[in-house]
Amino acid sequence: MQSSNLRLIQVFLAALILFVPFLGAVHLFDWDEINFAECAREMIVTKNYLRMQIDYQPFFEKPPLFIWLQVLSMKLFGINEFAARFPNALAGMVTFGFLFSAGRKLVNDSFGVLWVTLYAATWLPHFYFKTGIIDPVFNLFIFLAFYQVFCLRIQAAKWKHMLLAGLFLGLAVLTKGPVAILVSALSFGVYIVLNRGLNGYSWKHLLGIATVALLVTSVWFGVEWLQNGPTFIKEFLSYQAGLFSQNIADHEEPWYYHPIVLLIGCFPASVFLFQYSLRKRPVVSSEPALAWGQWMWILFWVVLILFSIVKTKIVHYSSLCYYPLTYLAARQIFRIMQNPPSVKAGVKALFIFLGTLWGIVLTALPLVGIYKDRLIPLIKDPFAVGNLQADVPWNYWECIPGIIYLLAIWLIGWTWKTRFSRSLTFLMILQVASIQYTMLHFVPKIEAYSQRAAIEFYEDKAGKDVYIDVVGFHSYAYLFYAKKMPVQNPGYYDREWLMHGHTDRPVYFVCKIQNADPYRKDPDLRELYEKNGFVFFTRNLSQ
Repeated sequence: MQSSNLRLIQVFLAALILFVPFLGAVHLFDWDEINFAECAREMIVTKNYLRMQIDYQPFFEKPPLFIWLQVLSMKLFGINEFAARFPNALAGMVTFGFLFSAGRKLVNDSFGVLWVTLYAATWLPHFYFKTGIIDPVFNLFIFLAFYQVFCLRIQAAKWKHMLLAGLFLGLAVLTKGPVAILVSALSFGVYIVLNRGLNGYSWKHLLGIATVALLVTSVWFGVEWLQNGPTFIKEFLSYQAGLFSQNIADHEEPWYYHPIVLLIGCFPASVFLFQYSLRKRPVVSSEPALAWGQWMWILFWVVLILFSIVKTKIVHYSSLCYYPLTYLAARQIFRIMQNPPSVKAGVKALFIFLGTLWGIVLTALPLVGIYKDRLIPLIKDPFAVGNLQADVPWNYWECIPGIIYLLAIWLIGWTWKTRFSRSLTFLMILQVASIQYTMLHFVPKIEAYSQRAAIEFYEDKAGKDVYIDVVGFHSYAYLFYAKKMPVQNPGYYDREWLMHGHTDRPVYFVCKIQNADPYRKDPDLRELYEKNGFVFFTRNLSQ
């Protein structure tokens, strides 16, 4: 027990070291990161903590729990990038602690450590805890609810697990909305079909979970209804339905989008799913572990199929798959380590292929920056061409980590057959180091290309008595980085008034280069300059 507790402390410390340092080293990315941070900032400015706002207008897309966490963080650390991302760093610490605790209860301490390590060594799961988007917290609550439902069947103190399952499900709804109920209901429906009945669950416990979840969500939804009527609820539900039935914000992708995202983005864990064989019984064969494995397969396929069907497809929509994917992969790795079968030839080939792909990307990024002048004539997108004109320094030595990664992947694949455990340890170290290096070195440079010119413009206008607006594209960055305060003149929300009316203060507009020509021809606008794909205009104070 003392050894397990010590390992749990070590897991928390490892998560702290991986996720907290350098959280504020790069600007928040448009849209989602800045969107939620701006909601939190406007809550603080207006002191209205019940309703979400963007540009001080009602924001109907999300419930408030994650925004509240960001507000608390901003109260501690100030309104900045670090504070906006800190709740997810905490979620990462809780996640790692939970994975270890669940893993050791299902199998043993070694399996708990393996599950945590694999999660940390997988690209997208690791990356998401260093962002300011909602999904890491939402996924954690959903997964905790699933685990409590699982415990409800196999453990005593059933009322405790029922209450906790309802609590976590309710918190998930308060974080992202009714998609939590949809995923849970579909998953339990599949469970019933596969097991030809409730299989150890009772309707009174399921009703209890639903009741507790309803009470938790009423903490905000009910108060919102009583205070402001049903408007928010109607608009919110309408938006959620639109995500499933329509292409929102040009995020329509083919049905195989999420399988590819998981296969490549969840390397190396995704590779080990293909090690499964229906003819071989896993070493992890205790009844709880096998039952939990069934739940993990159900959750994985429900999330993957559901978000492959919906019209709107964004990378993080399938991020709930990270939990079952890493567990199932860890189980296969554990089987190989405990009773070594040979790694399938197809698995080895896929590992080398995907690892090589990542190595090529890491090696090619500096080369793209160095040889961008040769690439620009081949690019048809004017905005991408403008982005590449940013002055971002690159050197040939920055290719070395990518080359090392490539060589290491091939070495690991070559030695798997005879030294699997040692090669696996080397792989975990390689992955964690590569992910950290990418976050600290490459992500700031990518941000410099994609948006920094615009953000520097907004920051220059912070605290000044001016209006700023974006035209021809969607953004939240001008609100957060210009530190926009509530506007008293209702004309501000009229684009025609801003462009051609008698404004009471100077007005600035930002657009992307491909949309600039109509504004360049407008006699009421004056172009200030063009930089890295953005064009900046102004209107002088009307007389």
